[in-house]
Amino acid sequence: KVYNRDLANGINRFRWYEYALSSSLMIVLIAQLFGVYDIGALILIFILNASMNLFGLLMEELNQFKKKTDWKPFVFGSLAGIGPWIVILLYAFGNANPAEVPWFVYAIVGSYFVFFNLFPINMILQYLKVGKWKNYLYGEKTYIVLSLVAKTVLAWLVFSGVMQPM
Repeated sequence: KVYNRDLANGINRFRWYEYALSSSLMIVLIAQLFGVYDIGALILIFILNASMNLFGLLMEELNQFKKKTDWKPFVFGSLAGIGPWIVILLYAFGNANPAEVPWFVYAIVGSYFVFFNLFPINMILQYLKVGKWKNYLYGEKTYIVLSLVAKTVLAWLVFSGVMQPM
């Protein structure tokens, strides 16, 4: 009942809470693949990523009844979302011997980075009401597909990497 009412108003609270948990966990695991083991750094990566998603929720809450879009939550969320990637890239390319990092780790980061950036593109298209994105539900379905595909690709890359001979 709440879910359907929210969708009719151009908001999906459940999506943002789920993303705040699942994508934060995924990016923490990716950071660990590159050698980020400091518990403080991992907690901050989780919090920054969760904050990015909660800014997505704020974007929907602030703009659900407005004619003119307030982009501040999008901008602040984007800034929060850049933080974990800076740390991951510093570890990925600052590694004393990048050859020691298995191929599948780079494949995971590359594919997750691509999918990670498709989510804000979907939001931009949704708020600019470009083409099919004029209908909020089209953007919602796109989020569902992106989430499923991103998590599936990540799972298969991890599985194939784990199955590599030593």
